Amino acid sequence: MDEERLVSGWKRPDDMDLDTSLRPRSLQDYVGQKTVKDQIGLFVTAARQRDEALDHVLLYGPPGLGKTSLAHIIANEMGVGIHTTSGPAVERQGDLVAILTNLQPRDVLFIDEIHRLNRTVEEVLYPAMEDAAVDIIIGKGPGARSVRLDLPPFTLIGATTRAGLLTSPLRDRFGVINRLEFYSKDELAIIAQRAADILGIVIDQEGAAEIARRSRGTPRVANRLLRRVRDYAQVRADNVISLPVAQKALAMLEIDNSGLDKTDRLLLTTIIDVFQGGPVGLDTLAAAVAEEANTIEDVYEPYLMQLGFLQRTSRGRMVTNLAYRYLGMDVSENSVKPL
Repeated sequence: MDEERLVSGWKRPDDMDLDTSLRPRSLQDYVGQKTVKDQIGLFVTAARQRDEALDHVLLYGPPGLGKTSLAHIIANEMGVGIHTTSGPAVERQGDLVAILTNLQPRDVLFIDEIHRLNRTVEEVLYPAMEDAAVDIIIGKGPGARSVRLDLPPFTLIGATTRAGLLTSPLRDRFGVINRLEFYSKDELAIIAQRAADILGIVIDQEGAAEIARRSRGTPRVANRLLRRVRDYAQVRADNVISLPVAQKALAMLEIDNSGLDKTDRLLLTTIIDVFQGGPVGLDTLAAAVAEEANTIEDVYEPYLMQLGFLQRTSRGRMVTNLAYRYLGMDVSENSVKPL
């Protein structure tokens, strides 16, 4: 399962306390995403000067890039409270109405994985976002009547990894829409160093840079790898993370120089060895590696494509020459043989 991989951007149970303790509290402490930070900072300042609630915000992008952290920062910068929930957790319209009616003026309501909201529940958000009101039905049958409840002005912050699954009516009601991008290695090194300082871990610049290089552009992965390298350093390297220590620890964890783990390499080598480098259909590939097609498409492929190791074509998936070279293999017309 992807949730069990060290290099997965998805949140794992053991990440909960770590994410909270390492979460930045202000835009100034938030590393990376300069364009998003500049825009959010401007909009927050303008809203505070007018003494108004910030316009509704949609944050989207791959998991582990800091959408939840940014939502909490927005609430802190606005000086208001934040109420958090997730799309799957809000099962009935009444659940969402109860949350909305308990908000204080200018509060932030953060809904993670908002694309997974039930469609009937989502309809409650339309008048809430547009008119600061909710419509509820009192009674049943012929005597039922609709009552509109006014809400205090509030800010809805929605986060999603699948922006394409949002319905148009919901998406159109967000005034601020930002995509979070993968982080550079330099930014991840700063994040790893900051996390080490908070956790009391001794790490040098080269060690932090090595962890950053293998973190797949994702802060959550960097923080997770830092903890595992810390364990290695504690047992075998006098609690100091240097470049050689980081390299040995990550090699033991089977995470290579580009942040690929054994599952990524299995996917590439299966296409090469079984399907002569492709093209191969997604369902056929999924059956060959005993994985769900959705997981391959949404979890494994994006990073491999970002590295230029995999291509999606009209005929199926193909491994690129760059991947052959990375794996130390040579491609010919009819066969693949080790170099």
